[in-house]
Amino acid sequence: MPGLIPDSFIDDLLTRVDIVDVVERRVPLKKAGREWTACCPFHNERTPSFYVSPQKQFYHCFGCGAHGSAIRFLMEYEHLDFPDAVEELAQTVGVTVPREGGRNDRPREDRSGLYHLLDHAAGWYRQQLAQSPEALAYCERRGIDAATAEAFRIGWAPERWDGVLGALGSSAERTQWLEQAGMLSMGQGGKKYDRFRGRLMFPIMDRRGRVIAFGGRVLDGDGPKYLNSPETPLFHKGRELFALWQVKQANSKLERLLVVEGYMDAIALHQAGLPIAVATLGTATTPEHAERLFRSAPEVIFCFDGDRAGRAAAWKALEAALPCLRDGRQAGFLFLPEGEDPDSLVRAEGKDGFSQRMSQAMPLSDYLFDTLGKDINTTSLDGRARLAEQARPLIARLPDGVFRDLMGQELEKRTGAQASPAHAPARRATSRANPAKLSLVRQAVTLLLAEPSLADNLTAPYPFAALDKPGIDLLTLLVDTIHEHPGIHTAGLLEHFRDRPEYDVLQKLAATPLIDNVDLGHEFQGALTQMQRQIGEQRIADLLAQQSAGGLSDAEKSELRELLKAKATR
Repeated sequence: MPGLIPDSFIDDLLTRVDIVDVVERRVPLKKAGREWTACCPFHNERTPSFYVSPQKQFYHCFGCGAHGSAIRFLMEYEHLDFPDAVEELAQTVGVTVPREGGRNDRPREDRSGLYHLLDHAAGWYRQQLAQSPEALAYCERRGIDAATAEAFRIGWAPERWDGVLGALGSSAERTQWLEQAGMLSMGQGGKKYDRFRGRLMFPIMDRRGRVIAFGGRVLDGDGPKYLNSPETPLFHKGRELFALWQVKQANSKLERLLVVEGYMDAIALHQAGLPIAVATLGTATTPEHAERLFRSAPEVIFCFDGDRAGRAAAWKALEAALPCLRDGRQAGFLFLPEGEDPDSLVRAEGKDGFSQRMSQAMPLSDYLFDTLGKDINTTSLDGRARLAEQARPLIARLPDGVFRDLMGQELEKRTGAQASPAHAPARRATSRANPAKLSLVRQAVTLLLAEPSLADNLTAPYPFAALDKPGIDLLTLLVDTIHEHPGIHTAGLLEHFRDRPEYDVLQKLAATPLIDNVDLGHEFQGALTQMQRQIGEQRIADLLAQQSAGGLSDAEKSELRELLKAKATR
């Protein structure tokens, strides 16, 4: 990206990585001729329409249209911005991302100062915990041992208005970073003070183990039990999950996740030998939460209190989970006895007792139908019709697959009504585009994107540049770009157009499939030859129009005769 990461580094990075490896670490791929295929991770489908091309270093879904390079895949799949996706990719091949620009023109996307400051804040809170008998006594009372406190970097925010501000706000820039990171609040008269005071502190970490926010819990007394960081450039509570970093560190292969509501609940389960617990951050389960959960493990159990509020939270979790339940994934719901929480139960029953409870979690299918049918008399026709009408739109949100089919059968069993296709989302066409339907110039662009080395033998001035057709300027620009970057492949070529208006059309053309075993060089030369003929026809039309308007010179008459003769002999 200009002004941030040098284009030359992006070129080199994309030649070092293999997009098949990048995608396969996240999505199971199967070989299909020259390409690899899978069910698309970006939309729900039953028949694979997602293709990865090792030749082009490019992916494309013929169902939803998602396409791009390895960088683009990480941006979409991991919800990363461009610089973070480049950083992630660079780590896999052991290279460091260089940055353009000096101190005075640091791009706003460079958030290393915020990450560094929050890490220092976590360290400062840890120091304060060691100096607070009150906080240490609370940890002991709650059964948090030293190893657990260290693993979760639990700290203490002293009851002071300027603790973090005084310790870390040593300059105007650092104070500004504290504000951006949500560590300060503003009082009357614009005076700044610590947001977290008199609270046990829990650092919230991102997928790379970096501190991005905090949750603070009061020991006793007034005020809300939990206080979380506000939304910041680094932290979006609807996407993040507490303890997911620790879960992934503890499990090389994660088969199940347990979602609880409180930090202390998650920590207690980890300490009891169940390092599969994560917690939402003071918000209902969002679709972003659900997708992240199921990308981490094939089975997710949502654990809630059995009261009315817990049931309402569980229903929101069900709605968020439905679109994620592709075949091979499953969700369950565990409701706790009144007055109990995961912390108290695991301390009373131990790891085995709580594991037994998890094994008895209610499957999503039972929870959905039982909840909808709770106040409905399904012995009557009206009641069954009502249940069917309430269940149909929920079943329609499930991805195509066996589970959705079985849910439809269960609906029919309970009500006699089918899951009406009228409520189902429209199926996207998955047939491949026909490159023969492209214009001649677009065919040439498509072939060049598929095999950039086809431009190696072209020299300026390019004969096709005289053709008055849409896309000629783009074809010329592509050839020039390839000449400036010898050996570039499709994905690298596309990255040079990321911030240009031509990017979208080039992405679509790059995704156009070509006939197997076709000679791309022969096809490209054929397209150039046809363009040369069109240039001749274009010149004939111009000369004939000029002849009608006012006549031709002798040289122009001779040129016209030669052009007409050449056309007649073709």
